[in-house]
Order: sequence, then structure tokens, then C-alpha cells
Amino acid sequence: MRAVLYDAFGAMPAVRDVPDPECPPDGAVVAVRATGVCRSDWHGWMGHDPSIALPHVPGHELAGVVEEVGAGVQRWRPGDRVTAPFVNACGSCATCRAGEQQVCPYQTQPGFTHWGSFAERVLVAGADTNLVALPEALGFVEAASLGCRFATAFRAVVHHGRPRPGEWLAVYGCGGVGLSVVMVAASRAVRVVAVDVSPEALRLAGVLGAEETVDARDGDVVRRVREITSGGAHHSVDAIGRATALAEALAGLRPRGRHVQVGLLLAGDACPAVDMGSVVARELEVIGSHGMAAHHYPEMLGEIVAGRLDPAGLVARTVDLDGAAEALVSLDAEPRAGTTVVVVGGDGPGQVG
Repeated sequence: MRAVLYDAFGAMPAVRDVPDPECPPDGAVVAVRATGVCRSDWHGWMGHDPSIALPHVPGHELAGVVEEVGAGVQRWRPGDRVTAPFVNACGSCATCRAGEQQVCPYQTQPGFTHWGSFAERVLVAGADTNLVALPEALGFVEAASLGCRFATAFRAVVHHGRPRPGEWLAVYGCGGVGLSVVMVAASRAVRVVAVDVSPEALRLAGVLGAEETVDARDGDVVRRVREITSGGAHHSVDAIGRATALAEALAGLRPRGRHVQVGLLLAGDACPAVDMGSVVARELEVIGSHGMAAHHYPEMLGEIVAGRLDPAGLVARTVDLDGAAEALVSLDAEPRAGTTVVVVGGDGPGQVG
């Protein structure tokens, strides 16, 4: 099969012919139709994730068609249209039995623990636990954003943040996750203030429902957020993963506010200092959020099919497999508002591209 491969961290990836994935008894091989280009892929390419072994194929936001299933798979067959969370859970440990597959201690992740979806085919382990059926009304390009950024944002807002209509939510970072947070929160009549350094990202945040925006380049973000929200936001989400964003998010909350940490704090931001004195004095809640288990997807998919949420509104451009390498390596140097999706190929129901 053709896949985007890199031999060294930071080296330019290239499309090459590589062996097809082997299907284990509990797994499925999915013919990739579309895959998202995520900042986590960029971090992996830079060497910030110790689980990656070289040479490597990135990609973890996938949508496609089941091509092969293992002998032990019960729920899926070739031809099924599917996506999957970026966390592939084991399905049998105590954590999985409790329904918390997104933090399975034995998880695998396409694009990190094994070769990913910047390829014509990808392995999804534990298919009965991890595959999610795609509604016929949902195209592959839109679905490719669900496995990481959109699903993560949905769970961060709906299951963790739990904002009520009329409350303020401040989102720090308006990349794919942050813009998804804006859309999900605004769909619930939550008042959103979006913070970013990109005027175009802030413009798109406004289109997607942010009531107010703050350009972080102007400085004094905390004061401006507190002024806009009349004393501090009820909720905050760090969707970028920066120590400065985390500090601003906590400082911008009102007493008894709730912060959800979605962005991964890596490299120089990996162990940030946190003002726990303020957390205690103002009784703030700080919650980590790591993706969403497959069994929670029907709630989100139902809102998409009903038109309450529209992940297609987040897709700024599509590229083919030959353009995926450039899209990946330029993600940090030339950040774009909205998401980029790689259309890998194949005709079929729901194909967009």
C-alpha cells in the first residue's frame, strides 16, 4: 500500500510503498477514505511522543470502509463504513469494563503505538470495542475529524464542563479542538469567549458561535476575559496545551469555576507550575479530558445527523496523500484556521473530496 512515512524525527516524510497491515484475530483493517491532520501528529513527527518507533506512518483521525476483520470479530464485516476513537482500548480490563475505554491502561493508538492512517489502510485493534458505525448521511471528510478533535471537544464540554445556557466558557486556542469546543458550547446556548493569536482563527470562532474574541497578541488576556464575563468565566478549556494558556485559563475563572485541560502539555510545557493556592482559595475544579470512548459516539453522531452540530464547518481544505507530508510539517510554522483533511481515495457512499 501507499503511505506517508518518515525515517527520523523532524525529517521530511515521503509517500512510499510499504507492507499492508496484518489483521489480528480481534482487529480490523480499514481502507482509509479520509484522515485528519492534527497537531498531535506534528508533535509525534517532532519526537515529542516516546511511544513512536521509527520508521513511522502518522495519522490517527480516520474514516473509511472495513476491508478485513479477524476471526474473533463479531460486530463488523467488510464494507461497513466506520470511524474510531484515537484511543483503541483493550475492552477487557477493569477500566474498560467500567466504561472508561478512553483511559484504558493497555490502549493502542494508530499513528503513535503503531502505523497510522496517512495510508491506504490502517489497523484498528479491538474492533468490537473501538469501531464506530458512520451514518449514511455523514461523509468521510467530516467523519475524519471526529476521532480526535471533535469527539474530544464534545466530551470536554458535554461530559466534563457541563456548562448551562447563559454561562460563560472561555476557550484558549482556536485550532481544531478549540473551534470544535466553540461549536459544541454555542449549540447549547453557552456564551463563548475565544482566545487566540490568529485573527483568522478568531474570525472563524465568531462564525461558529463565539460571542466575544480576544487577540492574545494584545496582552493582558486575563483582565480582558474577566471584563467580558463580568468577573470571570464559569468554565474554561485549554485547547492548545501551553503553560501560559493554562495559567491564563485558571486566572480568568470566577470563584468555583471549572477548567478542562484538553491540550497536551509537551516538550518545554510538559510540567507547568500551577497556582494551586488560587485553586484552593477559589475552589476551582481542574479536570483532564482524554478523547471519548466509542460507546459515547451515538450521542454526538445523533446531534450531527440532526443538524445541531456541523463538523463540515470546521474543514478548511482537503489534500491528497501526496500533499499530506507538506500539510503535516507546516502545521506549526504556518498554522491555518480550520482543519485539514487528507482524502486518501476510493469511491463509495459518503465520499467527499
